[in-house]
Amino acid sequence: GMSDREGHCYEFVADCRLRAATELFAHTWDPVVLAALRSGPRRRRELRAAIGGISDKVLTETLRRLLGNGLIERRAHAEAPPRVDYRLTDLGRSLVEGPMAALGRWVVQHGDELLDAQERAARTSAGTAQRTTAQ
Repeated sequence: GMSDREGHCYEFVADCRLRAATELFAHTWDPVVLAALRSGPRRRRELRAAIGGISDKVLTETLRRLLGNGLIERRAHAEAPPRVDYRLTDLGRSLVEGPMAALGRWVVQHGDELLDAQERAARTSAGTAQRTTAQ
């Protein structure tokens, strides 16, 4: 029969799928690593060099998560020494070229507005905090 999770997901199918999709962007490095694989397969050290500022531990966790989500695959090539690389799956490519590309375009068009709004909100809340302490 269906597991509890599947049963729950069946009732709230849109909610579950949306939550699963939103989770893909919950981790800072996931989209970054996906974007770095867009141009083709890369080895770990090539990924680290391309990305910059990502620790080995964080890269390991990120790769494991992306593998678990079926967005990338790991290929070991029979060479001496053995060579391992990571590449986007069809699912991963569809995410990179669809929603991620759309988000990228949106950021280019509206990023300044977003930052302006955040700055205004920060100034407002700072002002409120000062007024509250003054009372």
